[in-house]
Amino acid sequence: MTEEEEVVARTEKVMRIQRVFINLLDSYSSRNIGKFLSNCVVGASLEEITEEEEEEDENKSMMPEASSPRLKEGTFQVVGTLSTPPREPEPDFAVETYRAISREDLLMRLLECDIIIYNISENPQQVEEAIWAVSALNEEVSHIEKRKMFILISTVMTWARSKSLDPDDSEIPFTEEDYRRRKQHPNFLDHINAEKMVLKLGKNIKKLVTYVVAAGLQYGMEGGILHSFFKLAWLGDVPALPVFGDGMNIIPAIHVLDLAGVIQNIIDHMPKHHYLVAVDESIHTLEDLVKCISKHTGPGKIQKVPRENAFLTKDLTQESIDHLLVNLRMEALFVKENFNIRWVAQTGFVENINSILKEYKQSRGLLPIKICILGPPAVGKSSIAEVLSKYYKLHHIKLKDVISEAIAKLEAIVAPKYGGEGEEEGEEEEEEENVEDAQELLDGIKESMEQNAGRLEDQYIIRFIKEKLKSMPCRNQGYILDGFPKTYDQAKDLFNQEDEEEEEEVRGKMFPFDRVIIPEFVCALDASDEFLKDRVMNLPESFVAGTHYSQDRFLRALSNYRDINTEDETVFNYFDELEIHPIHIDVGKLEDAQNRLATTRLIKEIGKPRNYGLTDEEKVEEERRAAEEHIAKEAMQEAEREHKEAMEMAEKIARWEEWVSGCVRMLVSLRVRAHVPASVGRGAAKPLGPIALPVLLIENCHRHTPNKSCLFVWSYVPFSKKTPIVFCLVINNDD
Repeated sequence: MTEEEEVVARTEKVMRIQRVFINLLDSYSSRNIGKFLSNCVVGASLEEITEEEEEEDENKSMMPEASSPRLKEGTFQVVGTLSTPPREPEPDFAVETYRAISREDLLMRLLECDIIIYNISENPQQVEEAIWAVSALNEEVSHIEKRKMFILISTVMTWARSKSLDPDDSEIPFTEEDYRRRKQHPNFLDHINAEKMVLKLGKNIKKLVTYVVAAGLQYGMEGGILHSFFKLAWLGDVPALPVFGDGMNIIPAIHVLDLAGVIQNIIDHMPKHHYLVAVDESIHTLEDLVKCISKHTGPGKIQKVPRENAFLTKDLTQESIDHLLVNLRMEALFVKENFNIRWVAQTGFVENINSILKEYKQSRGLLPIKICILGPPAVGKSSIAEVLSKYYKLHHIKLKDVISEAIAKLEAIVAPKYGGEGEEEGEEEEEEENVEDAQELLDGIKESMEQNAGRLEDQYIIRFIKEKLKSMPCRNQGYILDGFPKTYDQAKDLFNQEDEEEEEEVRGKMFPFDRVIIPEFVCALDASDEFLKDRVMNLPESFVAGTHYSQDRFLRALSNYRDINTEDETVFNYFDELEIHPIHIDVGKLEDAQNRLATTRLIKEIGKPRNYGLTDEEKVEEERRAAEEHIAKEAMQEAEREHKEAMEMAEKIARWEEWVSGCVRMLVSLRVRAHVPASVGRGAAKPLGPIALPVLLIENCHRHTPNKSCLFVWSYVPFSKKTPIVFCLVINNDD
C-alpha cells in the first residue's frame, strides 16, 4: 500500500464515530480533556488550520460548553470512571460514567471503546489500574476485531533526573528522540514502569496500538497545581506570594486544553512515534510563574522562602511539590512539527496570563460582586452593608476609612524622604506617585480641608474612592460602596471611562463608563422623615455622641439628602441611564428595626456568593454552629413537650379533685336507708331495698367527665345502726 493510500485508509478509519474511555472524569485534567474531546469532530485535526480559522479561534471562547450528554454529530463519545467517594458533580458531557466498578465489568467497558486513555499525571493511585488495563487488553488481542488505541498520559517527572545531553551546554532541551535516556524522579518510579509497559505491549499495532504522552505541569481552566497560588493571591491574606527556594528552576508546562489537543491529534493521526512530549514553547522558572500570578491577581510581590516551606501548604500534595521544584528543559519537537493544534497558550503561561486568569475565574465562579448602597441618613446603610460584606466576603468601603487610608499611604511615601530610606521604599511601590507628587497631593489635601471647615473636596474624594475600587482586592472579590456617590455629578466623575480608546465600544448615546469598577447592583434604601427621626431619637446617647446622628447634624444631613434627590438629575437617574436599575426598598414599611427583612430581600436579588466558599476551618465552625443549633432546637422542643404534658396532667388532676370533692359532698349530705344484712360475716345476705345513690353518682361522673368511662365498686360502711352509708370507688379506664 502506498503512502497516499495509507493516509486515505487512516482517514476513513477515524471518520466513523469513536468511543473514548477516560479514567477519573471528575478530576481536573481528565475532566477538561474529556470535555474537549466531546466537542471535537472525529478527524478534524487532519485538516490544516487556516489563518481565518485561527482568527476565529482567538475571538471565541477557549472551549465550547457541552450543554448535554446528547451526542453531537461526528464528535467523540466520551465514557469513563469517577472517583470514589465522589469529588465533583458528574460530568454532563459523558455518555456513560462508572463508579466503584469491578475489574471484570471495567474490562467489558474498555472492550466496547475504540480509544482508552489512562491519565496518571494527577493521581499516582491510578498507575496500577493503568498497567492492569493495558495488560488485560493485550490478553484479549486475539478476540479483538477492530484495532484499539491505548494512550497513557504520564508526566515529565519521568525525565526529572536525566543527565544533560551536553555537559558543556545545559540549555539544550530534551525532545521525544531522547526518551530512552530519560531518568525519573525517585517518587515517579511507578510512572516510568507504566510507560515502559505500555510501549512494550503496543507492538501488535494491527490490534492494539499504544502511546505515551509525557505532559508538563498542567495549568489553565480551574488552575491545576497553580490553583493554590491563584487562591492565595485572590484572597489577599498575605503581603507576598511565596517562591520556594531560589525560584530559578525551569518548569516544563502546558495548558490543559493544549494537552487535550495533543491527545486529539494522536487519535486522528496515529503517528509512528509512540512516545511524545507535550509542553508549550516557554522557558519559565518558578519565580516567573509566581510573580506573574502575584502581579495580575494578588499583592504584586513575591517572597523567597525555604523549599521545605512548600510542605506547609495545605493544597499542595507531594507530587505537586515535585512538579514545582523540577528543573528541566524540554521541547515538544514532534508535536510542533507534525500536529495541527489550535493552541490556547502556545507561548506559555506568562504571555497568556490575561486569558488564563479569565478562564480560571469563570471556571471557579470567582466573579466579583459590586454593590452600591445609598439612602438617607439613619436608614440603615452601614448595618446592611456590614451584613452583606460578611455574607458575600466583600470589601466594605466607607468614605471616612478610604480617606484616612489614602492619606496614611501618602504620608508613608513621603516619610522616607526625611528618613533616608526613600530608595528602598521606591523600589517596593512601583505604581505609586513619587515622593514629590505625594507631597504635593498632601499639601493640596491640607489646604482643601482648611478652606472647607475640615471637609475634603470632591476631586480628592473621587480620586481616592476610584483608586480603592481599582485595587486588586476589590477587583477580585468585589465591594460594597457605602453611601457614595451622593449626586449625579459625583457618580459620573467616579465611574467615567478614562481610556478614550474604549469609548468607541460604547453603543448608542450612552456615555462611557468604567466597566471594571461600575457597580452591578445599586440598593436604594428609603423611609419617611418621621420614621428616621424616631429611629435616631431612640438611639442610646453613648452611640449618638460624636457622630452625625446628633440632632442638628442629622436634621441638616436629612434635609440636604432630600434637596439633592428632588432635582432633575439624581444619582439614581445616573444608574437608570446605564440600565443598572436600583433596587428600591422602603425600610419604614418593613417594621423591622434590625433591617433583617431588607437584607434578606437584597440577598435574594443579588444571588449566591461568588467566591471559593468556606475554608476547612469555616466548615468546621459551620458544622459546630449547626450542631449547637440542632441541640438547642431539640432541647426547646423537649421543654415544650414536657410543659405541655405538665399542663395536661395538672388539668386532669384538677378535674379529678373537682369530681372527688363533689362526690364527697354528696355522700356526706345524703343518707340512704337500706336493710342491713342479718348476719354480716357469715356469708348470709338479704335482698337490699332500692338505692338511689348509684344513680346520683353516675350522673355526677358523667357531668364532670362526659367522655370517660367509669367502673363503680360498692361498699357499705355503717354510719349508725339504722343508717349505713354507701361509698363508691371510681376507676377511670382511660387513665
